[in-house]
Amino acid sequence: MGVKAEMMGKTFGRLTVEAEVPPHVSKSGRRFLRYLCSCSCGKRKEFFGEHLRSGATVSCGCFKIETTTNKFMKHGHALEGQKSLEYTARLAMIARCENPKNNSFLDYGGRGITVCQEWRESFEAFLNDMGCKPSKEHSIDRIDVNGNYEPGNCRWATVKEQASNKRPRKTKSD
Repeated sequence: MGVKAEMMGKTFGRLTVEAEVPPHVSKSGRRFLRYLCSCSCGKRKEFFGEHLRSGATVSCGCFKIETTTNKFMKHGHALEGQKSLEYTARLAMIARCENPKNNSFLDYGGRGITVCQEWRESFEAFLNDMGCKPSKEHSIDRIDVNGNYEPGNCRWATVKEQASNKRPRKTKSD
């Protein structure tokens, strides 16, 4: 059995050889065998046989993207040195409730609204409970406007949804 026949159906990393394709011919006339492979991620692409056999190529590129991304991820959620939308929302929520110098403190911390200890101490816990923001238009909303920021009382909501979930404003006659 020849080298070409041995390659059919073989798996190299995430790649499975499906068929031989026309070889690449270098300027010097050297022929390099190439194969059409399917990757476990679903993509199909052509690769040099020697790269498959040596282990230099193990995927269509998806493996490198995954490992590079995971290497630079913080909390598995945002790139190192950057803050995700969810992380920023959590920081703002804590500031409204705990920082008397925050412009919104009187409406939150000043009224006794707090952030549960688990969310204050752990972004992972907050993200696990709240999940990712459905879109940039969503922000954190308390279902009971007089309740605290805690699991069961918070959701991601649009400005329109939040507009219908406000506490009554005091009038001058109150």
